[in-house]
Amino acid sequence: MNAASPSIPEINLDLVPSEIRPAITAILDLLKCVLSENRLLRDRMDLMVRRYFGGQKNERISAEQLELMLQGFTRELMATQTSVAKEPGPKDTQSTRSKPVRTGVPDNLPVRSTQTLVPPEVEANPELFREIDRDTTRILDYEPGRFVCDQIIRPRFVRKDPASAPVAPVVEPEVLAAPLPNRLIEKGLPGVGLLVHLILSRFDDHLPFYRQERIFAERFGVRIPRQTMVGWIEMMAGWFEPILGRMKEAMIATGYLQVDETVIRYLDREEPGRSLQGYFWVYAHPGGDVLFDWRTGRSGESPKEFLAGFQGRLQCDGYGVYPKLAQQLGNTKLFFCVGHFRRKFVEAKDEDRRATWFLLQFRHLYDIERRLRRQRAGPRLREAVRAAEARPIWERMRKALALWQPRVLPASRLGKALTYGSERWEGLRRYVGDGQVEIDSNLVENAIRLSAPS
Repeated sequence: MNAASPSIPEINLDLVPSEIRPAITAILDLLKCVLSENRLLRDRMDLMVRRYFGGQKNERISAEQLELMLQGFTRELMATQTSVAKEPGPKDTQSTRSKPVRTGVPDNLPVRSTQTLVPPEVEANPELFREIDRDTTRILDYEPGRFVCDQIIRPRFVRKDPASAPVAPVVEPEVLAAPLPNRLIEKGLPGVGLLVHLILSRFDDHLPFYRQERIFAERFGVRIPRQTMVGWIEMMAGWFEPILGRMKEAMIATGYLQVDETVIRYLDREEPGRSLQGYFWVYAHPGGDVLFDWRTGRSGESPKEFLAGFQGRLQCDGYGVYPKLAQQLGNTKLFFCVGHFRRKFVEAKDEDRRATWFLLQFRHLYDIERRLRRQRAGPRLREAVRAAEARPIWERMRKALALWQPRVLPASRLGKALTYGSERWEGLRRYVGDGQVEIDSNLVENAIRLSAPS
């Protein structure tokens, strides 16, 4: 914290009566422990504030402001819980729970298009047929700001009896009708625009289906139960599988992937009343596709299964499963993210000013990369420039790391940063000799930011 921690005033125990002197001593010892714990907690809170609110693109928030926001939080939370408990539920909750909600196209929706389908036999010889009926299929679709309806009209025809035909036994005439065109949801209600809107709203705008259900009903008068939406999305997932398979094959064939994982909460019907912790394993080829692989665990089996057959360059953070994964895949080199290494010193700079020297070296390294990007340098030029300019910087950092690590407490933030670097040194500097590899895995991390609302 920026504010100075309070200190214990000096007390001359000789002036304290002997009968209460032990009690005073015990109180002072307890106060020292409380102040020490308080200082540790304030340091951790300060680190959390810098980490989550202190980015270059975010408005900074001081630790005092955070404390002010947290004041009275418990009372407000209890008041909110009380008001929610007293709030009466919907009148028809119990009565309609077992009743299915009818989903259909409201009659008041504007008709965007009407398509009439006629069998080829009738188009070729219309004089031989007569229309007896017609089927109308209404499709619910969505375009920005409104629901619309598309109509497909299919007249039904029977062949005309020739006037000179002899008397014959009465038979049921053959009825001809054009088949319905193929649709994403076979015999389903939604059009392509509505399905796209559901997918973007749920997975890009992070709007749960129950909220979309409420929005559709209150703003547009269209009733679509959330269970129906889930069923539609599950069917759409089946359509996406071949596309994802081809994307995965193309990414693995590139020989260079960045990988990262992030926590995501999920609900399980078999675990009612609480959310569970799952993970998105994210794979990206810089400048190319990004694939999200959802798993319930963080073990190395997940990337091992996804990357089966992969060989080449794998760039990642310092998570411990990746070295073993590289061995299992075979013929795979690990390139660790320099950005993760740098963040260790950012966290340590307020505790130990020696960390700022390392931050200065990282600034030089990233200046080199920015210049190469402006020049749109290819792999050969990047290798040459990195060898001439970046390799000496890494050599300086290696000497400083070897000199300082024995002199710094391992449990301190600077000590942890130095240990992190020494254990992953070759993988951190390996990008210098490979012009196809980026300095960090920020590209895949930026893709992960879309997986949660800000």
